[in-house]
Amino acid sequence: MKIAQTVCHSLTLDAAALLELNLIEPQLILVFASIEHASSTEFFPELQKYFPQAQIVGCSTAGEISAQGVTQQSSVITAVHFEAVTLRVVSTELSAMQDSELAGLALAKQLAGPELGAVLLFGQGVDINGSALIDGLTGVLGSSMPITGGLAGDDGLFSKTYTLSPHGVSSTSIVAVGLYGERLVFSHGSFGGWKPFGPARKVTKCIDNILYELDGKPALEIYQRYLGDYASDLPGSGLLFPFEMLSDLRESLGQIRTILGINETDGSLILAGDINPDGYLRLMHAHTDDLVDGAEVAAQASIEHLPPVQGARLGLLVSCVGRKLVMGGRIDEEVEAVQDILGAHTLLCGFYSNGEVCPGYKLETSRLHNQTMTITCLAERAE
Repeated sequence: MKIAQTVCHSLTLDAAALLELNLIEPQLILVFASIEHASSTEFFPELQKYFPQAQIVGCSTAGEISAQGVTQQSSVITAVHFEAVTLRVVSTELSAMQDSELAGLALAKQLAGPELGAVLLFGQGVDINGSALIDGLTGVLGSSMPITGGLAGDDGLFSKTYTLSPHGVSSTSIVAVGLYGERLVFSHGSFGGWKPFGPARKVTKCIDNILYELDGKPALEIYQRYLGDYASDLPGSGLLFPFEMLSDLRESLGQIRTILGINETDGSLILAGDINPDGYLRLMHAHTDDLVDGAEVAAQASIEHLPPVQGARLGLLVSCVGRKLVMGGRIDEEVEAVQDILGAHTLLCGFYSNGEVCPGYKLETSRLHNQTMTITCLAERAE
């Protein structure tokens, strides 16, 4: 496998840098771009001119990750050439959040095949139920199929996001990359580092990813009371105080839920994924050191069972925008920590997201996560 990368800091693409990426004859171009770049009517057509033979895939972000670290208002463009692995890029429209599972089914039916080894998934970051989307995929592909990726970002505005596929740029499209072949190496790790606080509260009314009541009271009312001065900045400030999901026995399920929106009319909270209707929720918070430690745990997990590989190795990092808000000026620390563990021979690319997709820490089935650092190591096995 061969990998090359460039970072564009303006809408005027660097012709020389892009032509250099073409030297490796890439089949796949991963693009993680700021809202300004992704929404530009000129950006994607220009990319297509430089890579007519490659499949262009990616999404908008709340911050871009590359070998240079974390950047803003940029585009990280990573070219990948496979020697033995083949790929298939598919996409589907998602016009309404309640159709998320059907969208997953549509993607899975296009990807299913005997040599499918893993799936990279990039979905819109608003008006989506990420849990239902993944349920649709695993319903066809099986619960053991590794699916990783994330939901597009928009700098924490939760207003409008974009995905990129060979069909162009869309705010209502989900794109997936199927990876096929016996030599595929695809490993992953995901961890948060957040700490729970306050009492566990019983979920007394919810429908899918919409939380109406906790302990018999309007969820928004309880949440606003906890947030205090932060409540006026909802839903954005909700990134600082996600929910830990607990079972009906108040045991952690290893998943965190972030708020994507609020409904002041009925007092509900719209979460990024489904909620356990029989379980409990508990608020969480974090400090930068905790989150950096969590990123290190994810990095170690992602390489724990890696076989010998041939050629370059790609590290795809999807980290939650909420982590970025907590870490502020220290945001590069979690990426540097991951690079130290994965090693200089692993090229990093990725983005800050509205949700992460991965089997997760000690979980076998892919799930939607929030507030994690999620890492996918992609390579080809040595012959």
